[in-house]
Amino acid sequence: MAKRRKAGQGTLRLRKDGRWEGRIVVDYKENGTPKTKSVTAKTKAECQKKLEELKQKCGIVTGKAKPDMPFGDWLDLWYKTYSKPTIRVTTQLCYEDRIYLHIIPAIGDIPLNKLQQSDLQKFYADLKKNGRKTKVEIYGTGLSDRMVRSCHATCRSALQKAVEENLIKINPAAGCKLPPKKSQEMQVLTHDEMRRFLIQAKQDDFYELALLELATGMRRGEICALKWSDLNFETGALHIQRQAYHVNHGVIISTPKTKQSNRSIILPQSVLNVLRSHREKVDSEWIFPSPVKEGEPIDPQSVYRKMVKTLDRAQCKRVRFHDLRHTFATTALEHGMDIKTLSAIIGHVSSATTLDIYSHITDEMQKSAANKIEKHFAKNEPFEHGEYDNGEVPEKAVNAPCSANFEPYKGKIRKAGTGGIYQISDNLFEGRYSPTNAHGKREVHTVYAKTRGECEKLLEEMIPKVRDEIKAEKDRLKEEQNQLTCQNL
Repeated sequence: MAKRRKAGQGTLRLRKDGRWEGRIVVDYKENGTPKTKSVTAKTKAECQKKLEELKQKCGIVTGKAKPDMPFGDWLDLWYKTYSKPTIRVTTQLCYEDRIYLHIIPAIGDIPLNKLQQSDLQKFYADLKKNGRKTKVEIYGTGLSDRMVRSCHATCRSALQKAVEENLIKINPAAGCKLPPKKSQEMQVLTHDEMRRFLIQAKQDDFYELALLELATGMRRGEICALKWSDLNFETGALHIQRQAYHVNHGVIISTPKTKQSNRSIILPQSVLNVLRSHREKVDSEWIFPSPVKEGEPIDPQSVYRKMVKTLDRAQCKRVRFHDLRHTFATTALEHGMDIKTLSAIIGHVSSATTLDIYSHITDEMQKSAANKIEKHFAKNEPFEHGEYDNGEVPEKAVNAPCSANFEPYKGKIRKAGTGGIYQISDNLFEGRYSPTNAHGKREVHTVYAKTRGECEKLLEEMIPKVRDEIKAEKDRLKEEQNQLTCQNL
């Protein structure tokens, strides 16, 4: 059996024409496919020599790793050679942010074989206290527990590979004390909130996407990447076979998250009818096309912003888009769908994952089962949805609007030339003004504030200044043109 070459060393092969070819991977495209370069020679030895020269020219140092090399150099080598080829583009951005923004500047100069657990422990403590590089005025100077744990995971994986390559004897990251792992709380919309949400979604031109999400529980990237060719109106089958990602102010299309995510689901007839009407209004291969970029699907970030606006106007609690997926799953289980079927619909690796995530609703299912037993054997009235064990109705339930009387909020249309306000997070708003400059090109001017009112005020102050600057530039260009005309005469 031929000896397997290590990752990053390149490949050698004998071509049909009798020459040897050496090939190496130098980078990766946004969709994850490798970019390669190659050399050819008459003999294997000559080809190997040319391949090594090519690797040096391209800055690939695999095979030159030494125990006393700086940890930052090893981390860079580990990421580009072993990690980057196996992860998604969006995950690559997260890795690169941790490696090149936080880890290497802090402990990258320490020799690999001199790095100790105390160095890592101090680094994690510094991250927690003063690790934030951007938006310090909003979030404070320290990084979150999750980010600290992520930096540790990256260091641990890189150092474990160094152990396997016999560069160091033990992994100094093993046994480090870390911040506790906190799982984000799952929230679901109530039945009344779902009704109000869909009523408002009709007003906000978000109805078809919101209805399809609540009826299927698809991931945000999956629903954004749907094409009309994926939907069979005759059988109601919808094939999920791609996923959209927001990367560097753009959208890329990739394969689904897991093998089980590539699946087909059957849509209810009512949803099919809505999509059939939607098809008549959409002139695109995408079911939900981008409103600003022709030929592209809608941006997942844009979908989130529209969802938040609709939730607020519908007087529903603010949830993540992924919580709409949880809402579908919870509702399906409450109405008797078995775990195996639900797992297949939402694309989990196994039904055990589904059961673990949604174990919190077992109390409601047990109560429903008890009511059915009571109704069947005791001939009593079933438990009414909305009653409470202590006989009292919470204040939130009293003040919450009823969907039967709910009127959708009709948003105000901003006047042309006044810019726009966009909510980036719970406590950060962006004011954006995009006029045409003196050279006929669109330019973007932004302001930021913690509240919508402050952002509106800053935007109103900025717009006249920008207009005056553009006018002054136009006058200057006009004066130069007049002088040039006079000279020519």
